[in-house]
Amino acid sequence: MAPEIAPGRPETLTPEQEEKLRRLWQLIFQVCAVGQDQNSAATDNGAAVNDKAQDEDTKKGKKSRMAFFSRKGKKESDMDSASGVPTNAPVQLSLKDGEGDKYGQTKQFYETLSSQSPDSIRDTIWSMVKHDHPDALVLRFLRARKWDVERALIMLVSTMNWRAQEMKVDEDIMRNGEEAAVAAEKGTDAAAQKLGHDFMAQIRKGISYVHGHDKQGRPLCFVNTRLHRQGEQAEEALERYTVYLIETCRMMLQPPVDTATIVFDMTNFSMANMDYAPVKFMIKCFEANYPECLGTVLVHKAPWIFQGIWKVIRGWLDPVVANKVHFTNSAKEMEDFIPLKHIPKDLDGEEDWTYQYVEPTEGENDRLRDTATRDRMLAARATLYKEYEAATLEWIQNPGGERADEIRARRNAIAARLREDYWNVDPYLRARSYYDRIGVLVPGGKVDWYPETKKAAGVDGTEAAPPPAPETAADDVD
Repeated sequence: MAPEIAPGRPETLTPEQEEKLRRLWQLIFQVCAVGQDQNSAATDNGAAVNDKAQDEDTKKGKKSRMAFFSRKGKKESDMDSASGVPTNAPVQLSLKDGEGDKYGQTKQFYETLSSQSPDSIRDTIWSMVKHDHPDALVLRFLRARKWDVERALIMLVSTMNWRAQEMKVDEDIMRNGEEAAVAAEKGTDAAAQKLGHDFMAQIRKGISYVHGHDKQGRPLCFVNTRLHRQGEQAEEALERYTVYLIETCRMMLQPPVDTATIVFDMTNFSMANMDYAPVKFMIKCFEANYPECLGTVLVHKAPWIFQGIWKVIRGWLDPVVANKVHFTNSAKEMEDFIPLKHIPKDLDGEEDWTYQYVEPTEGENDRLRDTATRDRMLAARATLYKEYEAATLEWIQNPGGERADEIRARRNAIAARLREDYWNVDPYLRARSYYDRIGVLVPGGKVDWYPETKKAAGVDGTEAAPPPAPETAADDVD
């Protein structure tokens, strides 16, 4: 039986949702200057789609100021005195900062457009894709913004800027990983030594770890709150670790599963364990920069003192995210979400597995230093990006035409090649993690939660079985 896929995904789009996706890709291409060297027919088609977008916006009672394919012919100093938006921005949106903009992303959006070249924005957006279907990535932002195309574009570009400029997710956190943190611990630079030590302390203690999956096939991230003490680690180290854990967990997503479940184990929790700063950062990550990556949150065995804390935290949460939080007090209650065999024994389940950190090994990241091979592989990968962009431009220009099904199939085929190709280049971009080291994350993107069991049984080299067919849950639908 084929797995049931949640609504709003590449395979389950309604005609209206596909049109929203088409409009968003067109705006992304405008920001990235993709297709501007196309013939006038493409320009005319862009204008036609823009007219349709304006008609929709007029019906909603708002003026649209989107100008497709109109980057040229304006001075950088030109500003709209009413909105403060640079008039030379490649996209002029009707939204203004403050309209439900919790994290100031509209301002960040325009600042990004004015400070970065179209090519750099394009490169960073493609670096976000990794092993995802490109449409799946873009759809996460559309679902998070309730299919508002303009807000989805703002969120996508702002996230891209946050990843590249603020957190340096790929260039630093994932590329350097655990091995670099261990090396920093042994270095002579006091600040780097402290940062490396605090980063590794989170990992070695097993304050958080990923193991097993819930009933929808979503990876389980367990957080042992009693192991954290406020003030023990630097805030920067906690933030880097949070991003590192989210990114690493995303490596374990097996399509069609595209979200994860977090279990906060509150056993023996006390006020000494409460730390609002990392909680705020985690909330911002999932709401602003990792939209639609969170399936369910279980808060297990929360003591009475957490009631007041939860009132504060709930006030920070978007209602959609808040509704994904469930409180459990027994393995029986957790079993509504997680099979008993994947609930740890210390939570009264049947999972007989203990987190034990394995240190980086010498030479495990040698391929990171092979920049010649990396650059050659990335150049080849860039041709796939161009193929996907060309197919997408054709898809934009021929909505519902005779060749619509053929164009969709070609886009999906290129997306599948992109996914397969990513895992070839991954060792040249990302430092090996604990999960690579112990054999959970298998080369090629497969996941095997019990590699040691297979080794003990003499079954080396077998591929992991696919996750169970996911069930569509209300938590997955915004």
